[in-house]
Amino acid sequence: MLSFSVVQTAVVPILPSLAKELDVSGSDITWLMTANLLSAAVLTPLLGRFGDLRGRKPMLLISLAGLVAGSALAVGTHSFTWLVVARILQGAGGGVLPLAISIVRDELPTHKVTGGVAAISASMGVGSGLGLVATGLLLEHWSYKSIFWMGLVFGLLALALVALRVPTDPVTDKDGGADPLGALTLAGWLSALLVAVSQGNNWGWTSNRTLGLFAVAAVVCLVWIIIEAKVQHPLVDLTMMSRPAVAFTNLAGLLIGFGMYGSFMVISNFAQTPAKLAHYGFTATVLHAGIMLLPSAIGSMIAAPLGALLIARRGPRLPLVLGGVLGAAAMGYLALRHSHEADIYTASAIFGLGIGLAFSAMPAYINGAVPVEQSGIANGMNAVLRTVGGAIGTAVMAAILTGDTMKLPIPIALPTLDAYKHAFWTTTVICAIAAAVPFLIRTVKPATNTARAAAMAAADEVTADLGASPVRAKTGA
Repeated sequence: MLSFSVVQTAVVPILPSLAKELDVSGSDITWLMTANLLSAAVLTPLLGRFGDLRGRKPMLLISLAGLVAGSALAVGTHSFTWLVVARILQGAGGGVLPLAISIVRDELPTHKVTGGVAAISASMGVGSGLGLVATGLLLEHWSYKSIFWMGLVFGLLALALVALRVPTDPVTDKDGGADPLGALTLAGWLSALLVAVSQGNNWGWTSNRTLGLFAVAAVVCLVWIIIEAKVQHPLVDLTMMSRPAVAFTNLAGLLIGFGMYGSFMVISNFAQTPAKLAHYGFTATVLHAGIMLLPSAIGSMIAAPLGALLIARRGPRLPLVLGGVLGAAAMGYLALRHSHEADIYTASAIFGLGIGLAFSAMPAYINGAVPVEQSGIANGMNAVLRTVGGAIGTAVMAAILTGDTMKLPIPIALPTLDAYKHAFWTTTVICAIAAAVPFLIRTVKPATNTARAAAMAAADEVTADLGASPVRAKTGA
């Protein structure tokens, strides 16, 4: 999961320089992110479902093989077109999340499942933060190719470890069947939606292309729902998806994804703004801006064992609510205080802790509401909605920043400080809504004392695996 999340976000800070290097326009270069998000959104639920039907380990190997193949192609090409293809292949790594969660649920003893799932899910936030730092560090010494070399090395390491160390799992849904028409229509409406959202700023939100794609997404989504309601073996069981614990957790995933990806973009851009021209920002390099976001990765790392402990003691509601509250607090803080680098570091740490807590709680809600044979597809759809939320978040943040720019005597459009404040407040509101969503889900009873103690032990194991400091608490009598 770290390998995929690092690869997914590593190109974000270097898109402008890549446009110059590859001699393409600023609008075209965004396809390097759009193609990856689109691929991940389409392939994640498909790989998750095929894992339920054919075994999780083989699909996990295929997912990582796509990540490796994409990274190898990116290393070897100087063509923008082939680089887009490489990013599509890398998107197959999105399948890691639901497959890994299902494997942990199948293979680990019950008392270790909560901690293991929390570690995997929180790794999404950890890897995203680390990817931004690694990009800056590599560009200080090498070319942009080093970013893709990093993805290739990480992917090969993950592939080898899974092949050698992850046990072969039994097929859990022996009576299930394929649903090719459901898969095709799911890919269709997700593709139309994500392309419209990701390219809306470039094409114009009221342009025929954008509105047409939104219309296509709505129609194909309706067709997909009808198909899934009628086929004997649906790709996505709509009855399962409509359960409150699943539906509202997915809504929270969409909102938290919006906040995470949107905040990364806004904070990175704010830090790199030339202070002499704009009278705000820190004239940071890509590396410096990444380091400012490093506390978010550390916060997410700490959140994994803490989330496991809270889930064992109080159920998943508390960490999911805290995730939204901390995210809102961090971005609200930045809206009010942003004059010193310490403000960025503080907000980044708080935000990362919140994201990690929220991500650790989502699989616990879903796994508690679906049978094991639907674990892959259920967690896959949650991952898709995080991705969709991220695409919407970056598009909305970009629209806010480009909608209010300064008039400068140079051909550079810099957002006004008010534009950044509006972006910070928007993310604050979205995270606050995410904090309220869990109250729509039926209360999950706290674990028993025995389960609490076991989950606390699992939390300590997660801490050791991630390298964070153990979080301990006394259990009640």
